[in-house]
Amino acid sequence: MKIILKRKNQILFAAISSVLSATLGVTDAQAGAYKELEGVLEHNGFVVGGWANAGVTYNGNEPQNNFNGPITFGDRAAEFQVNQLNAYIQRAVTTEGSKFDLGGRFDFMYGTDSIFTQAYGVPAFDVNTGAPLQRGDWDLNMLGSNTNRFYDIALPQAYLESYVPIGTGLNLKVGHFYTPIGYETVPAPDNFFYTHAYTMQYGEPFTHTGVLGNYNLDSNWALMGGLLTGSATGGWDGGWDKQLGNWSGIMGATYTTTDKATSLNIAGTYGDTSETSKATWALYSVVLKHNITEKTHLVLQHDHGFADNANTTVRSDAEWYGVNSHLTYDVSDTLVAGVRAEWFRDQNGLRVCAPGRIGAATANHGVNYSADPGSSYAGDGTKNYLAGCSPATYYEFTAGVTWKPKEWLRLRPNVRYDIVGDSHGYSPFVIRGNSYSSNASTPGNNIGDQITFSTDMTITF
Repeated sequence: MKIILKRKNQILFAAISSVLSATLGVTDAQAGAYKELEGVLEHNGFVVGGWANAGVTYNGNEPQNNFNGPITFGDRAAEFQVNQLNAYIQRAVTTEGSKFDLGGRFDFMYGTDSIFTQAYGVPAFDVNTGAPLQRGDWDLNMLGSNTNRFYDIALPQAYLESYVPIGTGLNLKVGHFYTPIGYETVPAPDNFFYTHAYTMQYGEPFTHTGVLGNYNLDSNWALMGGLLTGSATGGWDGGWDKQLGNWSGIMGATYTTTDKATSLNIAGTYGDTSETSKATWALYSVVLKHNITEKTHLVLQHDHGFADNANTTVRSDAEWYGVNSHLTYDVSDTLVAGVRAEWFRDQNGLRVCAPGRIGAATANHGVNYSADPGSSYAGDGTKNYLAGCSPATYYEFTAGVTWKPKEWLRLRPNVRYDIVGDSHGYSPFVIRGNSYSSNASTPGNNIGDQITFSTDMTITF
């Protein structure tokens, strides 16, 4: 992901420039200026890079509105999606030594994944009372109109970073950054599968705003901790301009064996839900990684989240929890095969709302700017979901490969099977027309499962 552009990749750069020109209106002259600027920055220790990720999904249910139910990221059926056009500038800091070092990173993302990566931690409606909230303005709806349909801009990272030569060395981040919790993450080059587990999609935060420290006790133990703000969901996905009086904590520890074959990470967040609510919002996550053999790799993950006094169908202390596993095998240096199996329970119908894009994109004034142009909010003023939400248990099984024919090119075809159980007649896979209410499924037509076939391409530069 951090490959610096060289002359031998000029053809690749030209291809990326063409994509940017077609989608963002970047001219050839502007692309050339970008390349010159890159050389200046590199001389001063900065790296400019990025990736382009796009894919397509076929849904065996052939949904009428082309939404793949609760699946996010590749959430549109039979539609080509430019998921992530991500550019970044970074000055990485040293990780050892006796000298202070200062750096940082800034990411810009355009594409259909942007809505899931924006600082939406202040939801449109209070999770405890259901009262309307004023959402943050950091990167929500930056294009200013729903005429862009599913495409928008996100600024998922903007932080300063320092290395402080205390003890074995302290790393500090201040700003807006991706969460260190969990296994899967947002950037496409960092994941094995194109699609994501429910655990990552609904059970964890994507980003934080605040201060984060990392400290290696020795070659085996590492500690992480910090303070989070800007969120009305307990420190999750916070921004810069709302809920700055609400502070939450984040902490974790990682143990890695001396031979680096096994690691165990335990991390979580804890804090008040918002500035006006002392109800607890918390999560813990456990990730075990183990190299069964030199070529066979196993990941086991368990998450458990809590939201007290939540405004669900029946006001209650809500919980969500699940287990997922990844098993991969290195077929060759360029081809890896893998499977993922998951069980996820949304105990109170608070977290999994289908389509996920609709719930995430509710704007300050109640209009959903990620649905088709012309659609608008139609809630009841108390339980303000634009997507269907209901207590349910979700199972998914995904199989696929990652093929890297070139160092800068990655292809990820996969097949996925989803099934919902214990849902009291609610089907996240049947949502008809533009009806995104919790009554979206039609009696007698409920479908409790779906099979999707996806493939994508990622180019790093």
